[in-house]
Amino acid sequence: MSSEELDIEFDTAVERVNDHTEPFPADFLLRLYAYYKKATNNYSRPSSRKPIINAFKTNALFQVQNISEDEAKREYINLVNNYFLYRK
Repeated sequence: MSSEELDIEFDTAVERVNDHTEPFPADFLLRLYAYYKKATNNYSRPSSRKPIINAFKTNALFQVQNISEDEAKREYINLVNNYFLYRK
């Protein structure tokens, strides 16, 4: 898959998530958050009003620190595709 194709597929997955109206499980959201931040090279600090949420987000980012941006995009795409394939 070319870099351009990966970007298109990633953008499509992001749109699917943004268009979804039902709540996602918290653990799923944390993984999406971490892969999205890594894929978009966005290293800004978590900005929740609740310190515990910031701690979970920081931990999720820490867990993906050693993967590439392209790998983060692939993982994000796989998470989204599997969620919508297997959801109830």
